[in-house]
Amino acid sequence: MRLDHLSFAAGPDGLASTAQRIGGLLGRDFVDGGVHPRFGTRNMILPLAGTTYLEVVEVLDHPASDKAPFGQAVRARSALGGGWLGWVVAVDDITVVERRLGRAAVVGSRHRPDATELRWKQIGVNGLIADPQLPFFIEWEVPAELHPSAGADDAFSLACLEIAGDPHRVSEWLGETVEAPLEDVKVEWAAPNGTPGIVAAQFQTPSGLIRL
Repeated sequence: MRLDHLSFAAGPDGLASTAQRIGGLLGRDFVDGGVHPRFGTRNMILPLAGTTYLEVVEVLDHPASDKAPFGQAVRARSALGGGWLGWVVAVDDITVVERRLGRAAVVGSRHRPDATELRWKQIGVNGLIADPQLPFFIEWEVPAELHPSAGADDAFSLACLEIAGDPHRVSEWLGETVEAPLEDVKVEWAAPNGTPGIVAAQFQTPSGLIRL
């Protein structure tokens, strides 16, 4: 179990402008990630060191976005002006999570602009919707060289994740201590009785530490 990526919902200016704004702050351009046909969303990607990445995602005017929990989550966050959607944990065997949560994972896919198809299984988005401090889970079905973090510049990395919430609640959700997937990332917990979710993320860049 490890931190896979962070997801940021596009604001009213749209996917490209949001990614350009964040990329400008970090000093690194995002790349087109492609469309998620099953979820009615599309994204842009910024690979980071440590086999992680930052995703900016927007909902499409597509029936799938109204049916799929992930599309619903993106639409709701963007409707509030955009911002941090959540964090995602990668697992080697998602059937363990399926048994613990008592439901089946869904298949996800997207085609990159070069037509390469990426496939994965994910579960737990409804948990994120109900309690935004909780991550959802993903099992990739692609080789390591096709993971969205491939090609990262090691000068860009996630340094700290600020989460409003309760680490004990998150540990219960993960089925193990919250430190397990976040061992290489500093986590600051705040406002356990406030609105839960990611408050901010700090990134190490060649220009220093940038907080978003």
